[in-house]
Amino acid sequence: VLFSGDGDFRPLIASLQRQGVRVSVVSTIRSQPPMISDDLRRQADNFIELEELRDVNGRPPREQSEPRSATAAHG
Repeated sequence: VLFSGDGDFRPLIASLQRQGVRVSVVSTIRSQPPMISDDLRRQADNFIELEELRDVNGRPPREQSEPRSATAAHG
């Protein structure tokens, strides 16, 4: 599993695949600009959209509370 969208990893993925390794890439295409190289996404055996992992592995949003005072935070 590769957590990156950098197209420079494509040769590494190709090398691993020649050795019989299946490679999954986790990144996002939902940002502007997309955070994954098109070539990398196509090279991977499986592409996992990072946003979809939020429901599985993310923390729920914290409720906004009043900020702590500087003395309380560093007290």
